Amino acid sequence: MEFAFIFTKINILIIILAICSPCKFIQSPMDFGSSSLLQTTNTSSIDFGRIIFSPPSAVLRPQSADDISLLLTFLYASSFSKVTVAARGAGHSIHAQSQALDGIVIEMDSLPSDIHIHKKLDEGHGVSYADVSGGALWVELLQESLKFGLAPRSWTDYLYLSIGGTLSNGGISGQTFKYGPQISNVLELDVVTGKGDLITCSPTKSSELFFAVLGGLGQFGIITRARILLQDAPEKVKWVRAFYDDFDIFIKDQQLLVSMPDLVDYLEGFVVPNEESLLSSSIAFPAHLHSVPSFHLSNVYYCIEFAVHDFQVEPSVVEQTVEKITTQMSYLQPYIYSVDVSYFDFLNRVRMEEMSLRARGLWEVPHPWLNMFVPKFGIKEFKDLLMDNMSLNQFKGPILIYPILKNKWDANTSAVLPDTEDLIYIVGVLQSADPASCSAECVAGIVRRNRRIVGAASAERIGAKQYLAQQPSLLHWRCHFGGHWNRFLARKARFDPLAILGPGHGIFPRVRLHGVDSTW
Repeated sequence: MEFAFIFTKINILIIILAICSPCKFIQSPMDFGSSSLLQTTNTSSIDFGRIIFSPPSAVLRPQSADDISLLLTFLYASSFSKVTVAARGAGHSIHAQSQALDGIVIEMDSLPSDIHIHKKLDEGHGVSYADVSGGALWVELLQESLKFGLAPRSWTDYLYLSIGGTLSNGGISGQTFKYGPQISNVLELDVVTGKGDLITCSPTKSSELFFAVLGGLGQFGIITRARILLQDAPEKVKWVRAFYDDFDIFIKDQQLLVSMPDLVDYLEGFVVPNEESLLSSSIAFPAHLHSVPSFHLSNVYYCIEFAVHDFQVEPSVVEQTVEKITTQMSYLQPYIYSVDVSYFDFLNRVRMEEMSLRARGLWEVPHPWLNMFVPKFGIKEFKDLLMDNMSLNQFKGPILIYPILKNKWDANTSAVLPDTEDLIYIVGVLQSADPASCSAECVAGIVRRNRRIVGAASAERIGAKQYLAQQPSLLHWRCHFGGHWNRFLARKARFDPLAILGPGHGIFPRVRLHGVDSTW
């Protein structure tokens, strides 16, 4: 056993030397303990954005957290090395955040998808939770936890994302206003730091690392296990959509529903810029949209989408709850629709849209997305900014707008929100670029447009912050973090002082000697 461990160490040292050499001589898969270090894979230089393609020198497919720890320990000890490392979960980043040009990509999906459900014994003691691999997908956790009548409290709209990936960013959806983001629903983590240390952390144990990696953009460590808080899962969901032709009334009703957390279990909203957008957003909504609003070039509609959990206790309870909510709303008559769906189908609703897009060859296309957190006071001006910079009649993809509450986020995490009032909006401009009608130059134009929007929206007049951010320079990153930059920098110096991790974000250049670069 000892001989095998020493042999593995020697292999890693040879691999690192090979990567650092100007003569890149890794030409075939190499043994790495129980894992394989490959020259490349089909996915290592591709992400969902399909805008930037940064091929690594090697790819690690680990079988355990120890494999990751061993690699990073050697890289940290080899201060002469320029090698960087990126963890890749489901590869759903937009701007190469999960890539490592000429470095090493760790493909987390090779880790065993171990999921262990712990259900509390009675109503009075403890909590239910799941211990799950950082490389597992949220849909896998949902499927397993439902066997016990349980489910996580907070979600993303799309479930085929890795646990570690969303926890490194935030993890938001229509439950965020009520339960906070996914990073607010974690009890414990196993993390491999940039030094190679494998540490179990929580709010009370190694808490600085725990809060650093949550929303930390993969800059401080790689999440290999997470303990996720669970709650009782409903059997079904009453899913309601109501349409508006007035933005002020639309956001007023959203703010009304945010004030009803005891009644509303999920709340989102979206812009309906054209008829194609309405049809595509209705693929997963199994209701006949009779008498939909008629669209003209000058029309823009808005839709509030909310849901109420149905535990199948008394049939009338959910109907009464929905009626209590909708009678206080001022939607465009008669455009309101509701359906009953299983809890799994509701949470997995985007999968149906994915399958439709895949069938038409429109899933694996460029996605120049833009996500912003916008203060309540600036949401109208931000909406106008979007409308002035986009051709809505030709827009393809959803435009999400819905409120969340800052007091549901832990300020100790590394996530960045606007420094304003409690209620803020998430705005997601989730544009798809069909290569048949949008060339590479067209995609580049959309990216430039998004940067202009970010620049204007980040100014004090609107005060927005980018979510899933990608900044063009260190100065922009410092502005992005604002008053939290020094804390972010101190965490980097403590947990990844050589800046080995997360090169795709372009925040910190790789350091060759131990110690923090004071110019950061």
